[in-house]
Parts: sequence; C-alpha cells; structure tokens
Amino acid sequence: MSFHFTTIITQEKPFYVARCVELGVVSQGATVEEATVNLKEAVELYIEDIPKEDLQQYQHRAPFVSTLELEYA
Repeated sequence: MSFHFTTIITQEKPFYVARCVELGVVSQGATVEEATVNLKEAVELYIEDIPKEDLQQYQHRAPFVSTLELEYA
C-alpha cells in the first residue's frame, strides 16, 4: 500500500529539519536529501504501530498552508 504525506523542510543551521505534517513526525539531516531520507525512515518506524485502516485517515487530512502578515516596528 502506498501513502503520500506532506513534507516541510526548513534550514535550521547547521541542519535541515524535515517534518511530516499529517503525522507530526520530525527528523533532520546535514542536507535536504539526508533530512528527507531520515524523515522517511522515521515515518516508516512510526506507522509500523498504526493499523492500516487507521492510517487511511491521515491520507485525507491535507494541511491548510497560509501566510501571516504583520507589521513589526
């Protein structure tokens, strides 16, 4: 069974931090590629304990991504 999850990667020196939005799983790496591989491994370990029928619900929880505008003096 194949699943697709939303990943957000930010640079937080000296690492890249990768987050799986739907599951709340986080990992890091020295490069974007390494952070992605590490996150995939972390997600695989995380979902091992979730029954497949329960895992289905995460596929339909697409995140709402927006921006925030504010003035800072």
